[in-house]
Amino acid sequence: MCGFSGFFARRIEKNEGTAILRKMGETQKHRGPDDSAILLRKDVGISFVRLSILDLANGMQPIVSKVDDSLIACNGQIYNYIELKQSLPPQHYETSGDMEVALNAYRHFGESFPNNLNGMFAGVIHDPRKDVLYLFRDRFGIKPVYYTETSQGFFFASEIKPLLTIPGVDNQMDKSLLPAFFTYRYIPGEKTMFKGIYKLPPASILRLNTKSGEFTIKQYWEWTFPENETKISLPEASEEFNRLFTDAVNIRLRSDVEVGSFISGGIDSSAVASIAAIHKPGIKLFTIGFGEEKYDETNDVNEFLGLMGDRFNKAESIKRICKSNQLEDLSGIIKAIEEPISLGTMVPTDQVCSLASEKLKVVLSGEGADEIFAGYRKFLVEAAALEYPNASPQEKTRLLRMCPELTSRLKGSSENHLLRHIASERLFGNNELMDLLGLQKKPDLDFSSIIPSSLTQQTNPISAMQAIEVKSRLPHYVNLRLDKLSMRHSLETRTPFLDYRLAEFAASLPVNLLVNLQAEQEKYICRESFNRFGVLPGSVTNRPKKPFTMPIANWFSHTSQLPESIQDILLGNEVDRMGILDGDLVRKYAKMVTSEGVGPETMISAGDRVFSIVVFSLWYKEFMEGTF
Repeated sequence: MCGFSGFFARRIEKNEGTAILRKMGETQKHRGPDDSAILLRKDVGISFVRLSILDLANGMQPIVSKVDDSLIACNGQIYNYIELKQSLPPQHYETSGDMEVALNAYRHFGESFPNNLNGMFAGVIHDPRKDVLYLFRDRFGIKPVYYTETSQGFFFASEIKPLLTIPGVDNQMDKSLLPAFFTYRYIPGEKTMFKGIYKLPPASILRLNTKSGEFTIKQYWEWTFPENETKISLPEASEEFNRLFTDAVNIRLRSDVEVGSFISGGIDSSAVASIAAIHKPGIKLFTIGFGEEKYDETNDVNEFLGLMGDRFNKAESIKRICKSNQLEDLSGIIKAIEEPISLGTMVPTDQVCSLASEKLKVVLSGEGADEIFAGYRKFLVEAAALEYPNASPQEKTRLLRMCPELTSRLKGSSENHLLRHIASERLFGNNELMDLLGLQKKPDLDFSSIIPSSLTQQTNPISAMQAIEVKSRLPHYVNLRLDKLSMRHSLETRTPFLDYRLAEFAASLPVNLLVNLQAEQEKYICRESFNRFGVLPGSVTNRPKKPFTMPIANWFSHTSQLPESIQDILLGNEVDRMGILDGDLVRKYAKMVTSEGVGPETMISAGDRVFSIVVFSLWYKEFMEGTF
């Protein structure tokens, strides 16, 4: 895990270029505290900071081919580098790590080479023979890369902050994106809240012609569903899932340093840890708990470890309690994430990453399973809504008992199902946005950044929900938050559920193997396979999902107990001073926050709305008024 940055520019002298690259590298030193390097060649400069994971002695980047002078600098890990190396033409290797293999894959396959990589990666390749520079990014956007253009040239980096150090780059806010943030809680699509700074989309490769300076972006992979439903039995699907999942975990254990695992009371991280413990009996397990019982999962973790017999006897379980006083560091968390995102996992994610980084450099995580395998409760509610109209009276009663939310969900059954899923999670409605932001007309939200172009009215609604989650929420919130907060603590996080082979398998399955109404379970194939092959005990596989989130409503319903910086926002003082949001409305929303009837499963509460206002205000103060 590392950080890279650089430029293509014809108007930068060597000394100036070196200074720019050094500043960019220093700004993201947390991504690679072990080593650093700068490389300058005609019109191209690369800065690299390294977190040493593979080939500790010789794995420093950029790596330059002695055959044709092509080079690579990449943030991430290519997990299948051993198999890929064996499939490439025989050649001499200077290193034993993964990135020289990736460079030779490019030299062999050309710009389609990312299709042969199984991993998390964002990188740059410069090929002077072809007068081309490439930026490339993994299929699910696990690793980020940003870029911008100035009168001097084209600049890129693993984070936004290095780009803000470049002469001519102003940290101006793109106000047009405020409605999107206060609707989705994050910024979907290629734009960022910084005007003129863009993120390369997942599964994409940017090709820049170093003669003309022009560039194009092409998508090299898309997560799609078959036109005709695959015929596969539950036993066959369970066996194939187990094979793919086990291998996904195993290849992510490849490391020259110790690998640990996050673990919670849910089935995803528990399953990952269970497979990992077979090969790493002394594995370190990291858990974050809460003082509020409804949100705490430490008892579930203890029960699971006890039920697994000898598998975790040598494991070391390390826990920390996340408390409201840790909101004191919310500004630091927001500065690390760089883009305003507003969901309750921010603080506990930062805490568990901090905890793990005290012991090691690499951990496994269960992130991605809910998007890929339809694991959120909303998938179960949608399946019940689809079944309800043609169900018997007895079945309708059962569905309503299983999903009390179904009553309100059925009221929107006539809506376009491609938009219904988006609308169900809107933080603020159009009229509220107009009042909060002082808009004269309803905001025009760009749904093209949310809805994959391959979806149609004929797409199964469950599949459509999955695809929307994978295109928008997964890269722009889930993966963004995990990358930035883990790298804040110089920690590499690996996500087996985002192995593209598992994802393609999930897309091929009949919907009833993902969401099963008879079993009253979402993520059905995962639960069945984990139980059948002894990955998890039956009592654990049947646990309902408990979202990993902090008790926002509990904490924010007691304004006087919050940090002073947050109190100033909720009382409207800071909001009035900034002049972007309506201070009276903010004060009104702050008084509406209550913990009554709110739990980790609550999708939208007054606390969530207030938290988004706090996040934006702290982000604005940090980036628009602070040192950047």
